[in-house]
Amino acid sequence: MMAKPRNLTLCADDFGQSKSISEGILDLIACRRLTATSVLTEGPYWPEGAQRLRDMQDRTDVGVHLNLTHAFPTTSGSRSLIHWLIATQTGRVAADKIKERFLRQIDLFAQHFRRLPDFIDGHQHVHAFPVIRQAMMEAIELRWSEQKGRPWVRTPDRLIDDSGSQLKTLVLRYACRGFSNFVEQHGLKFTQHFGGLYALSANANFEGRMRGWLEQTPNGTLLMCHPGRPANDYADPIAGARSVEFSYLVSPRFHDDCQRYGIRLVRFSDH
Repeated sequence: MMAKPRNLTLCADDFGQSKSISEGILDLIACRRLTATSVLTEGPYWPEGAQRLRDMQDRTDVGVHLNLTHAFPTTSGSRSLIHWLIATQTGRVAADKIKERFLRQIDLFAQHFRRLPDFIDGHQHVHAFPVIRQAMMEAIELRWSEQKGRPWVRTPDRLIDDSGSQLKTLVLRYACRGFSNFVEQHGLKFTQHFGGLYALSANANFEGRMRGWLEQTPNGTLLMCHPGRPANDYADPIAGARSVEFSYLVSPRFHDDCQRYGIRLVRFSDH
């Protein structure tokens, strides 16, 4: 018996971080294995990659991956995830500086993509942390003048259960608690369920985990992934996982698994 059809948005994070990551994502968009990608606009490949991504915008949503944790040579102010976890829980955050950095990242998107992004999320989900979420909202209110055209927002506190990442799940839910209510109160659109959290290592059985998500995730889920072309990138601690993800997602096995579990890959606007 065929599974009941369900809609799923599959979003690849970190476009722009490097050429191998970005070109892997472009490959997957070209063969319709992704329906969204999230851009690190401070990344070195964004100006070049924007042109190629713009040519594919008829088949994918494109958003900003707001960044406070990944250090690029041309930026300053990045700190570790642990820093932001502690600082936002203790109130030691310079919200105005964060807002200005978010505005620069949104402006870099618009400069090279020639329009505002379809959605907003955050690298390591920092956009949903206390205080930082308010800076994000103020940036949105400054750059989006019309309510109806405002971006979708990823809500990590809607994370579905994943027994393979219990500690990460608990930390993320605690750090992002109340975020979906915050987004809803400000009239922004969001998907009801979020998934894709795992150890991001090459031996973490991504293919098996993805099959589990395809089988079990509710209709309307946003699922993140981190694919990239194989690369000897020692500066990227998850390069091995990116290669594993790419190999499965580009393969006929992923297509067949979507068919088997009744998955329709859709964009945000199709929810």
